[in-house]
Amino acid sequence: MIWNVPNVLTALRLLAAPGVAVMFLFFTRPYADWFALTLFVGAAITDWFDGYLARAWGQQTKIGAMLDPIADKAMVVIALMVIVGYSSMSPWLVLPATFILFREVFVSGLREYLGDTAGTLKVTNLAKWKTTLQMIAIAVLFAQGVFEHYLGMSVWGMDSAMIESILNGETEDLHGLRWKETGMVWAGNVGIALLWIAAALTLMTGWDYLTKAAPYLKEDR
Repeated sequence: MIWNVPNVLTALRLLAAPGVAVMFLFFTRPYADWFALTLFVGAAITDWFDGYLARAWGQQTKIGAMLDPIADKAMVVIALMVIVGYSSMSPWLVLPATFILFREVFVSGLREYLGDTAGTLKVTNLAKWKTTLQMIAIAVLFAQGVFEHYLGMSVWGMDSAMIESILNGETEDLHGLRWKETGMVWAGNVGIALLWIAAALTLMTGWDYLTKAAPYLKEDR
């Protein structure tokens, strides 16, 4: 492997993927939530820098092209697993997470079957937007986990009257409880909405890859 800067960043992102889950094994919450959020966001930022630097410096390599999508998929899959496992919002997350995981497995299977002709399934601009939206949604959901743990409650476990009373200051407000509750509500709602949009884009890109691979799946070839 050529250890240029872009490839080092890709390798670090690949190592960071399981690191997100490891945070919850060695640290108590909310520290695990903070560390996981920081690690995920830092790794996600390198996703843009390694590609940009590789093109700008003319350091594009075969190993980098192979590891980059693997690192992206590992980050998304492991982070979704952690979020669904630790979040009290999991009923709302299971379906979009399932769509995303199914698509990743399906497209990986297509690429493996196509072998030398897998170049037919080159990464499209829509697929890049899909990955970006997935990472943003996951970061927001990690942030929601931070707020939720500090408050010791979940927005999905409270009725509208309870939320309104907290936001209006009708209940005890100690050390910024209101802004924390507001942050939790927004992060939870926005994160789930973004994940559903990302899931829709994920299915669209999966269908696009399937149609491109269809000619190579015919029995007479």
